[in-house]
Amino acid sequence: MRIVTRPDFDGIVCSVLLYEAEDIREPINWVEPGDVQRGLADIRENDILANLPYDHRCSLWFDHHYSNKIEKLFNGAFNTAPSAAGVVFDYYTDRLRNDYRELVRAADKIDSADLTMDEVLYPENEPYILLSMTISNQNDEDEPYWNRLIDLLREQNITDVMNDPEVKIRCRKVVLENREYKKFLKKYTQLKKHLAITDFRSLDNAPNGNRFLVYSLFPDSVVHMKIRRHPRDREKIAINIGHSIFNRNCNVNLGEMLSKYEGGGHPGAGASTFHVSRADKYIPEIISILLKN
Repeated sequence: MRIVTRPDFDGIVCSVLLYEAEDIREPINWVEPGDVQRGLADIRENDILANLPYDHRCSLWFDHHYSNKIEKLFNGAFNTAPSAAGVVFDYYTDRLRNDYRELVRAADKIDSADLTMDEVLYPENEPYILLSMTISNQNDEDEPYWNRLIDLLREQNITDVMNDPEVKIRCRKVVLENREYKKFLKKYTQLKKHLAITDFRSLDNAPNGNRFLVYSLFPDSVVHMKIRRHPRDREKIAINIGHSIFNRNCNVNLGEMLSKYEGGGHPGAGASTFHVSRADKYIPEIISILLKN
């Protein structure tokens, strides 16, 4: 039996719970949602698919993304909950030896972006939020770190996890990156009516940083769209779109919209990856929909 999930905080917490509840003997297969949607991911019989779109080859499936809901029968659980970890937790509550309620509440808070302005501006004061920012899908070489985090969160409380030498180094790096990211956002973001558009395609390496920071910099925006070259495939464009967490007046269901552009997600946040040849068609159409709100 093997876990197949994505490298984000929700995927990490899903894995913590699944390792406790099931007899997992094989390494995690870390994949991206788009690869599952296109049938490119390595999914096998007896795999547990979590925080990803459904694939008929898996034995168990757990998810919460609006755009991934299916009507067919399957083994596992689906609910439009704040996090996929919460769905897994509810399914396996009676089989978990340790108390993971605090960890799951953190996954709910982070994945649903239920954050205050202070938490966005000063994540270094919030251990779970800062820890979540050390997890990025930009580099496959980080896979040992993702696996290490799962072990740490299974065995230690959050204070001890944050004192782990590697975690401390990565957290310091995140704080510095966020400071630089703020400068990039100001330079490469333009506000069109209520839509903030950050276009990093001209950069060889798009910067990483606090994904909620833009909402504090452009308070008049109700939705943000970030465009960049895919970090591992230069022939692809990656876009991320999110409702402002402070100015909640966007009426577009982003997960539903992006499902028509090779992506998906929640009503309030979504992502898509597509070939550069389709950018001139997809991006203007998406911008038009968002401007009509």
